[in-house]
Amino acid sequence: MWIILVINALMFVVEFSGGIKAVSLSLTGDSLDMLGDALVYGCSLYVIQKGKKAQAQAAILKGSIMFMSAIAVFARATYQLFAQTVPTVQLMSEIGLLALVANLICFLLLIRHRNDNINMSSVWLCSRNDIIANTSVLLTAGLVFLTGSFLPDFILGLFLTVVFAKSAGKVLTQARAELI
Repeated sequence: MWIILVINALMFVVEFSGGIKAVSLSLTGDSLDMLGDALVYGCSLYVIQKGKKAQAQAAILKGSIMFMSAIAVFARATYQLFAQTVPTVQLMSEIGLLALVANLICFLLLIRHRNDNINMSSVWLCSRNDIIANTSVLLTAGLVFLTGSFLPDFILGLFLTVVFAKSAGKVLTQARAELI
């Protein structure tokens, strides 16, 4: 899991700086998810040998981080609606592809552990969401290229908000059930 933590921390830096430079809501939003994931993996490493209560509490923290990512992406989407700046497609595509490869590696490393316990299940959900987000970034870059508009990037930002919020709800519900 240390490898996954390092991959996510590095990709946060790459995606965040690239998202700012490319003026891309989807890259910036995905970078916040990478940061959240790096924090989540660090927390998971801490509780991996602890009891169910500690794992459930860690899952509550993870769910909360996922929910805060949803709020951050929504806030950035609201800003983008007013700014209407068209993202730089080439940079958006290159960084989106790099992030997809990084997350596929993490996903493959985690897949066999997804049913081990609530902690690993929530970590696997984070990884799955990242692949959805990365694929969406690449599709959005293509749509921005074809339309010359900021709208595809804006729409993806709203979609990511929903994905992050739903996943957060699932993790929080499972964690609460473990605590009862």
